Amino acid sequence: MKRKIKLIVYHTDEDDPRKCSAKKLHKFGFVKLEKNIRKVPRHAILLNPFAEKSLSREDLENARQNGIVAVDCSWKNAEKSFEYLSQKNTSRALPFLLAANPVNYGKPFRLTTLEAYAAALYILGEIEHAKDILNIYKWAPHFLDLNNQPLKEYREAKNSKEVIKIMKRYI
Repeated sequence: MKRKIKLIVYHTDEDDPRKCSAKKLHKFGFVKLEKNIRKVPRHAILLNPFAEKSLSREDLENARQNGIVAVDCSWKNAEKSFEYLSQKNTSRALPFLLAANPVNYGKPFRLTTLEAYAAALYILGEIEHAKDILNIYKWAPHFLDLNNQPLKEYREAKNSKEVIKIMKRYI
């Protein structure tokens, strides 16, 4: 059996813990929560909305070896956190997707940490892993239905350039 990709969340405790998908992922054993930015592992794929390159299949080996890092913080402090973490990790942005979470339903790019991880895993071809983590909320499996066609196309793209080309058709 192949090993699941390690998921790490740099968490700053700046949001409502009752609505925090990262904390719920941790509670169910799907992610490692790290509160000290200096202890976030090096060389992982950093899901970074400010990144110039999109996540694609070409990132799979790095993700398998080093994991995927998500940042759960207030948007007020996001830029500083991403700037620091980008120095020691491989920054990748997620392509255009719609949120399925109750707070931002249907809004582009307004994904929870859970949705971001599910999208990343799906794009990397780790579909069962994506489905597993989405089962922690009733609404979450709908994320894959809502974004079914673009996710399939992103997953089939060979590299970041192809992902961007596909994304432009959806924007």
